[in-house]
Amino acid sequence: MANSVIQGLINIIDKPAIFIDLNYVIVAVNNAYRDTYQTPIELGKSTCFAISHKASKPCDQMGEACPMLECKKTNKPTSVVHIHDTHLGKQYCDIVMKPIFDENDILMGFVEILDKIDFASVKAQKNKMLGQSDAFKALINKVNRAAKTEISVLLQGETGTGKELVARALHDASRRKDKPFIVIECSGLPEQLFESELFGHEKGAFTGATSQKKGLVEIVEGGTLFFDEIGDVPLNMQVKLLRLIETQSFRAVGSLRQKRTDFRLVCASHKNLLEMVEKGEFRKDLYYRIATFPINLPSLKARQADIALLAKFFLKHSEFKDKQFSEAALKKLAQYAYPGNIRELKSIVLQAAILADDDVIYDTDIPFENIANLQHTAKPNADLAQLNYDKVFDVISLEQAEQSYLKKAIEHFQGSTEELALKLGVSSRTLYRKLTKCGLSLTSKNS
Repeated sequence: MANSVIQGLINIIDKPAIFIDLNYVIVAVNNAYRDTYQTPIELGKSTCFAISHKASKPCDQMGEACPMLECKKTNKPTSVVHIHDTHLGKQYCDIVMKPIFDENDILMGFVEILDKIDFASVKAQKNKMLGQSDAFKALINKVNRAAKTEISVLLQGETGTGKELVARALHDASRRKDKPFIVIECSGLPEQLFESELFGHEKGAFTGATSQKKGLVEIVEGGTLFFDEIGDVPLNMQVKLLRLIETQSFRAVGSLRQKRTDFRLVCASHKNLLEMVEKGEFRKDLYYRIATFPINLPSLKARQADIALLAKFFLKHSEFKDKQFSEAALKKLAQYAYPGNIRELKSIVLQAAILADDDVIYDTDIPFENIANLQHTAKPNADLAQLNYDKVFDVISLEQAEQSYLKKAIEHFQGSTEELALKLGVSSRTLYRKLTKCGLSLTSKNS
């Protein structure tokens, strides 16, 4: 196949693309690929790893999976997520590589197509997924693929693994990104209130319904509906939810009029929904409607390489942003197993910042002890939630730590609850619920 023909094929690809020979040398390139990187490309001389990684060796010799090796092994297309050195700095790319054969079925080279991932980063950026571990790369590969479709996604994982952030990434990378992203928190809502929140109600539909109210499924029109902890939806409400998903139609409480809506469905649960199905606690037909594409979120224990990045991010986006971690402190943080996952890490970072007497947070400021002890004595595959917290923390439980932190926050914060929620990186509704649970209020402080 002549180089001119190869170049023509590369030019019609709408994403950054190259054709490389068996020795990693770039034979053809489109303008989108040239515009992605700072390093000029010289056809017939430049290698893919030198351009994308500024490296002197192929990816597999630099600690990353090389898609070319897999293609050579299987003679089939393959994909991998890499961190590339682009003109915008380090950026995640989802790489699809396809082997190309001549008319005699002899392997000529490979087409490499890049899909830039904007919802994830290796640098601390607000509202972006952050990490660089292999487990994190595998996660964002699935998120990126699912985001391009309309398929229903079920996010599964332990509490505190960042399911809402992943749901938001699915929305932001989809065609619906300019439409609403609506979160429905399924835990703790009484059945009547749940139905009213979801479908809305007519005036006089029930005691206290003094006016007509639109439901979230109507407000979301054209956007993404995220059911957080869907395993907590009561069985009789699951029937109505199934009908909503199947028909995208609903009736407000107290109304006979059928309405239609258009939304993309994303759900999340820390519970094992299949076990709940077997026990009769969750409808099987609903499960298979919401779990068309399940994504398992890795625990923080499986993302050890990301702990320092996340710790620095939480510190930078807190009221203690002028402080920094010592290397010993970061090392100590990385040694712990985090039964509470990312949420627990954030709590520990804030506690350490409060305890630190200096602008530097030292390992002695980290509020837990016997880290090495815990790691060596914990049984493989043990249920981390059953570990004895009293042996891990110096003083208090996570719930007590959160209550103590919220109390300090409202004592010193001058502003509205909405402004405080923004500072803390949670929704206003979540903050209201947490403050109410703790018997706290910014309103009573400022009155």
